Amino acid sequence: MTTFVDRVELHVAAGNGGHGCASVHREKFKPLGGPDGGNGGRGGDVILVVDQAITTLLEYHHSPHRKATNGQPGAGDNRSGKDGQDLVLPVPDGTVVLDKQGNVLADLVGQGTTFVAGQGGRGGLGNAALSSARRKAPGFALLGEPGEAGDVVLELKTVADVALVGYPSAGKSSLISVLSAAKPKIADYPFTTLVPNLGVVTAGSTVYTIADVPGLIPGASQGRGLGLEFLRHVERCSVLVHVLDTATLESDRDPVSDLDIIEEELKQYGGLEDRPRIVVLNKIDIPDGQDLADMIRPELEERGYQVFEVSAVARTGLKELSYALAGIVGEARAAKPVEEATRIVIRPKAVDDAGFTVTYDEAEEVYRVRGEKPERWVRQTDFNNDEAVGYLADRLNRLGVEDRLLKAGARAGDGVAIGADDNAVVFDWEPSMMAGAEMLGRRGEDHRLEAPRPAAQRRRDRDAARDDVQREYDEFDPF
Repeated sequence: MTTFVDRVELHVAAGNGGHGCASVHREKFKPLGGPDGGNGGRGGDVILVVDQAITTLLEYHHSPHRKATNGQPGAGDNRSGKDGQDLVLPVPDGTVVLDKQGNVLADLVGQGTTFVAGQGGRGGLGNAALSSARRKAPGFALLGEPGEAGDVVLELKTVADVALVGYPSAGKSSLISVLSAAKPKIADYPFTTLVPNLGVVTAGSTVYTIADVPGLIPGASQGRGLGLEFLRHVERCSVLVHVLDTATLESDRDPVSDLDIIEEELKQYGGLEDRPRIVVLNKIDIPDGQDLADMIRPELEERGYQVFEVSAVARTGLKELSYALAGIVGEARAAKPVEEATRIVIRPKAVDDAGFTVTYDEAEEVYRVRGEKPERWVRQTDFNNDEAVGYLADRLNRLGVEDRLLKAGARAGDGVAIGADDNAVVFDWEPSMMAGAEMLGRRGEDHRLEAPRPAAQRRRDRDAARDDVQREYDEFDPF
């Protein structure tokens, strides 16, 4: 049973916002005391937080579906609903957050670093918050907005200064066990190490971490063996250490060819060309191993490698290797620019972005309106309430949606869809019904609070307003 997981697909769902409340204050001798509906509570966020006590993504492998709590609806007497509780998910240091397409959303490094993987929905406004001098007594409230829901991919890239790479059974686990206090599994068969092992090394005043990366073989960068799963763990390292087995019993292998094969796999993986390399000739305690090390060392030094001969079993040559690694790590740390521990990818909107687009879908024969504000307003609208629908029409008109539809060639009776293709609100467009509050009288007011007009007068005013809009529409020429 696996105990280490470094890549998972997480399904997150933030909490929905609570609905606003439409209420009228009532008390003795004040049957219509004004609107007093409270706002709905905000939905809880899904937040990823770096916790250095966590070393694996195993918990999310077994339980990948996570949801925050919803906000509570508002109530009368100006009582706002309770906010939903945020769901905080601890992740290991070095976790990279990606979307389903592989785009990096955040690179989380450093204790306490956070990233909001799912934003909670906004709470709907109550009719008290919607009231104004022009809309004294709204008979509606806004619905809570659904929380963000989707899938993110979490990838763990080990945060270490030194990476030990090499063929299986080259002695990497033995080397890290004597250089640090790590206790990896050690045996004389290939692929003993199935997960990256981390150890902390102290050399003089320098303290650095060293990672034992599971064995690589030819074709690792294309998915053969275990290499592809763990090559990502060398990306953050400051120096790569090639551990070469000078006492291999396989007749078709030798240390130099092993080095060339591993270097080719690192090249195919990409992004590691600038990392300094050190070569460690291991197992010199064996007579044949020492002889082979003496033969190949000059060739390796001619290639520009710094070579160390060590024996993890006899514990020879370790001090020199440890201090050499400390020097390279210190230089890399000094050269690294001071920057924030984490990296959040921000994709700002264009300066000329109007906030929405209008396009014609020939297949469906509808005009599609897409944009953050129009789609959010549609989600917040109670379509069972005519007054709420009128308020939506006013907002869309002020945003300029009607003007865009006219310029796009829309005519009365054409279909208009607002929202995602698979979940859009579709209606027949009538310009005279979407020209602002003045077209339907004073929307959002409670006419019981004012003297009623005669029915004949109301009909004349409505017909006159409709005629004016139709006349403007007939005279309008977008081209």
